[in-house]
Amino acid sequence: MELDKDRCIKMNDGNKIPALGFGTYCPDAVQKSKCEEATKVAIEVGFRHIDGAFVYGIEEEVGRAVHEKIADGTVKREDIFYTGKLWSTFHRPELVRSCLEQSLKKLKFDYLDLFIIHNPMSLKVNIYF
Repeated sequence: MELDKDRCIKMNDGNKIPALGFGTYCPDAVQKSKCEEATKVAIEVGFRHIDGAFVYGIEEEVGRAVHEKIADGTVKREDIFYTGKLWSTFHRPELVRSCLEQSLKKLKFDYLDLFIIHNPMSLKVNIYF
């Protein structure tokens, strides 16, 4: 792997991942709208790797921020590298697709660039998710 002039890591298959990502975790004490605004500012100042997760509960806000920056011409969808994460209650094979589809729906994205396991420890399925 090497870092190219765009500050991206070029993978073996030719795809690139921006080396610096903007994390979208938002504590409960912070209004979700603040995360949405922070995501828009992050894109405006040059972040192209957005790191989110199902369990953060702010995918709708992050999706709105990305779509607004697409609509105003700041970026195109293909300029954004979005990483989503599979939460620990969805590790069972029959639940993985459900978590991914819920994230896509909330973000209003057609695809995620990277979908990884949030952490390797499985948890019991929670009826609230």
